[in-house]
Amino acid sequence: MSNEFANSKLNAAPFFTFISYAIVSIIALVCLIPFVVLLAGAFSSESAVLRDGYWFWPRDFSLEAFKYIFRYPGDLLSAYKVSLIVTIVGTAVSLFVSTMAAYVIGRKELKHRNKLSFFLFFTTLFSGGLAPYYIWLSSNLHLSNTYAVLMLGPMFNVMYILILRSFIKGSVPEPLIESARIDGAGEFRIFLQMVLPLSKPALASIGVFTALAYWNDWWTAMMFTSKDSLIPLQYLLYKMLSSINLSAAMAQHVTSLDAPKETFKLAMTVIATGPILLLFPFVQKYFVSGVTIGAVKG
Repeated sequence: MSNEFANSKLNAAPFFTFISYAIVSIIALVCLIPFVVLLAGAFSSESAVLRDGYWFWPRDFSLEAFKYIFRYPGDLLSAYKVSLIVTIVGTAVSLFVSTMAAYVIGRKELKHRNKLSFFLFFTTLFSGGLAPYYIWLSSNLHLSNTYAVLMLGPMFNVMYILILRSFIKGSVPEPLIESARIDGAGEFRIFLQMVLPLSKPALASIGVFTALAYWNDWWTAMMFTSKDSLIPLQYLLYKMLSSINLSAAMAQHVTSLDAPKETFKLAMTVIATGPILLLFPFVQKYFVSGVTIGAVKG
């Protein structure tokens, strides 16, 4: 009886494998379709989009939306530079500080570690408000019109710190840390040479989300920067879109049908998401290993 049951399971395995691949393929296709429509609309003319709507390939192929975005290439390149600097440096500093905080509040010998954890978690439930936040950064710390304010805005995410704390507690063996202490290693050396290398999967997965938060952040620049040299890409595109909507509202009876409005939004999305799509394949291996941490092994 047991042999027959085992044989039936082996015979059913290819069928369930086929069903699993089919379901995953359908989900992947559903996720891919919006990007196809996005690209097709970005390379279509404004009149075709307004007349016929969106489709899976360009209708009345046009580059007007991209020409409008690249009218001032110097501003666009400067915005790209600011976004890259803020994203790369900000993500690295954020991961370093968050991992350090996670390691500290996870140490059993720290007397008030539970109180510190509660203090961090409390900030996710209650906020001081926008006005104190703005006054503190601009008037007290004098960070307006600096790279520092663009990096400090999305730098700290308490949930990421708590996730890293749980990962470090489960993946960094306590005897390993104790043996390092016996050999004379200090806490900072243990953190740099043992905790950080063993936390690479978690750092990669959290780093992707942190980098996305930096790359897509335009609100911080709108609040704290007035210099053109500090405008990131997302805020520049936001200003372009706002100017288009304002022009359309003020001259709706005069504006030609081919002026890029809807197609501009699509082209703007293509330009903004392009670097992220190119970067993701290089970190996919670490990202997958990070999100599968804690999975049950068969």
